[in-house]
Amino acid sequence: MVIYECHANIVALHKDIYRFHAEDFSKVMGNTHKVLVVAMFVWNQLNILLSFRRLAKIYVDVADLEMELSNASRGFIGQGQWWSFRFRLAISVGLWIVLLVGLTPRFTLVPLGPFLHWANKVLTEIVLIMIQLKCTEYCVFVQLIYELILRGRHILQQIGVELEGNHSRDSVQELCVALKRNQLLSGRIWGLVNEVSLYFSLSLTLLFLCNGLTILHIVNWALIKSINPIDCCQYMRFGTCLLLSFNIFLACLYSEFCIRTYNSIPRVLHQMYCLPAAEDFPMLKMGLREYSLQMEHLKLIFTCGGLFDINLKFFGGVVVTIFGYIIILVQFKIQTFAQSKVWQNINMSEIKAYAA
Repeated sequence: MVIYECHANIVALHKDIYRFHAEDFSKVMGNTHKVLVVAMFVWNQLNILLSFRRLAKIYVDVADLEMELSNASRGFIGQGQWWSFRFRLAISVGLWIVLLVGLTPRFTLVPLGPFLHWANKVLTEIVLIMIQLKCTEYCVFVQLIYELILRGRHILQQIGVELEGNHSRDSVQELCVALKRNQLLSGRIWGLVNEVSLYFSLSLTLLFLCNGLTILHIVNWALIKSINPIDCCQYMRFGTCLLLSFNIFLACLYSEFCIRTYNSIPRVLHQMYCLPAAEDFPMLKMGLREYSLQMEHLKLIFTCGGLFDINLKFFGGVVVTIFGYIIILVQFKIQTFAQSKVWQNINMSEIKAYAA
């Protein structure tokens, strides 16, 4: 079905290119975009079939970590209101899914052009939405990891509070056991991040590449159709670019939240290291030092197969790169429009001279 829709969209694209006399690199860009959509959709289905064991392991690890963190938090006062996680997940991811599913047809249905049958348009919209939802699936896993990190940090802070008030050897030994347990859980969370990154590596790479190429393709057609005074799709194209950009931004933003929360754990360890109990009990001091060394070596990174890291710095680089290509595209189009205007004037002069 997806391959058929790709073929139908390519045929409609060629008719549109012939209609507007835009046979420069618009055909290559459009064909590449359509093939990339098919490749991404096919890979997403293959990834589900080939990596279902990894996905099952991710689900099991999340459930085990949640249970062990809940057990580790027993006995500590001032526990966070973890019951609100569903509400926060609904706001951060669920609301965006509703907007994405609702606004994508609103912005992209009409700009598909008059040469595509309405049934093909509906199927194309379904394919586009399914592709973009891969990013929201990634955001759900990142939010789960973020919640686990928050719980682990909260338990660590409670251990520090207990160390401030208790200085007996038995209580400190119990807190050292809790500290070691928290250290092991942090290492497992780091391993979970690696599993999630491996599962989504190629899918997100293709998605980011597809969204960037789509934005350039939209800008290219906006420039081509700018000569049409009755073009009604300019604002729709702008809305589509915002949707695609914001989808990438959310993935980078939530990954950045996870990284910063994880990187705040060494500061909590440093505060515990400065307590008098750390000087009085060498076992506690050694445990804190070992935990700090682990945090230095196990850096939390959301990566796409080592090609790039998913964070706000990467999103800034994507924005700068897209704007750079847009500037080159505008300059090329201005030069093309100027040359076509010159040839049009020359042809008109020849026609007038021949008529005289």
